[in-house]
Amino acid sequence: MAVVRPFKGLRPVAKLAAEVAAPPYDVIESDEARERVKGHPCSFLHVSKAEVDLDPSIDSHDPAVYAKGLENLNRFIRDGILVQDAEPRLYLYKLRMGEHEQTGLYACVSVAEYEKGIIKKHEHTRIDKEMDRVRHIDTLNAHTGPVFLMVHHSDDIRRLFRKVMEKLSAYQFVHEYEVEHTFWVVEDGATIRAMQAAFSAAGCLYIADGHHRAAAAARVGQARREKNPRHTGNEEYNFFPAVIFPDSEMQILNYNRAVADLNGLSAGEFLKKLQAGFEVTPSPDGKPVQPGTRGWFGMVLEGRWYILNARPDIRHREDPIASLDVSILQDSLLAPILGIQDPRTDKRIQFIGGIRGLGELERLVNEKGFAVAFSLYATGIDQLMKVADTGKVMPPKSTWFEPKLRSGLATHFLE
Repeated sequence: MAVVRPFKGLRPVAKLAAEVAAPPYDVIESDEARERVKGHPCSFLHVSKAEVDLDPSIDSHDPAVYAKGLENLNRFIRDGILVQDAEPRLYLYKLRMGEHEQTGLYACVSVAEYEKGIIKKHEHTRIDKEMDRVRHIDTLNAHTGPVFLMVHHSDDIRRLFRKVMEKLSAYQFVHEYEVEHTFWVVEDGATIRAMQAAFSAAGCLYIADGHHRAAAAARVGQARREKNPRHTGNEEYNFFPAVIFPDSEMQILNYNRAVADLNGLSAGEFLKKLQAGFEVTPSPDGKPVQPGTRGWFGMVLEGRWYILNARPDIRHREDPIASLDVSILQDSLLAPILGIQDPRTDKRIQFIGGIRGLGELERLVNEKGFAVAFSLYATGIDQLMKVADTGKVMPPKSTWFEPKLRSGLATHFLE
């Protein structure tokens, strides 16, 4: 079963919702966040990336950063920017980007179910990133950003969503990339119970994005459980906020790669080595061809685009991990030719979300000093779920979900 639990969300007043709403803390760098908050005193980045209000010389993991986040959160509450709901609620959150729409349930989910694997993972996490969020959650006594989850779609869930969406929304605004965000508050007890039953019947949940937030929530929950002699399992620290979307509505974009150098090779030597595993042909734009066929990549090198087509012995893999395009590129090119053995830690590789387009890859190579960049097809939702169902994990940066959630729309307190 999948437990979904209403909570007393700390939310922006309606007139400030668009101003408060901010990108997830982990999709923008600190320098970019500092630029974004200029002239925007209500941006939730003041809470989720509080280094924006401190000297840039201060490390983003310094205790002063978490303390500043707490100070800013308290200021938002004191100044009436954020107000907590008097009773536990569920929420609906719809995202519209162009022709694409997806609607999810904003609720709390269970730490215990995460620990048991009912909330399924598909990525490894890094301990330093986990501990950053642990310190943030502990200091603020709150989860400030939701985890992005998926559930198998059902007619019951779709029907209940439609019923709520017939009512007036609490917020509606447009943010970057022309994404429209609409948010409803579910107050009716009967509807809340019906949603809980529908999600329980849907079974397990899958993490789409936010593995570090989920892992940190579990660490905090375990620590507080061990310190509480009167622990019952019903305390708020046993739950963390998430937005849960039906899998049929989800959209994954490609997650591209750029590498700083050619591992000591000249461009000519590099192209020659590629030919052992790939057919290499010039291309006008670098868009991989044959969608749905494994092993096709775009590559920009010295200002020119190429198409790489992995040879049959490389493409034809049955293993759910090895058959992913990100695995084919890593195992047959990045590791053996460019020397990227561990893409999770190697600083020579950079990952670029597909929302930025192929022009960003050209910019990195032509203007920013990168030697080569690769465009990939997006990983499929079915591939992600298959990997998670087998208890395995994907290579790093296999998926880029769009549109992104905004932080600041419903903060969850641990007490």
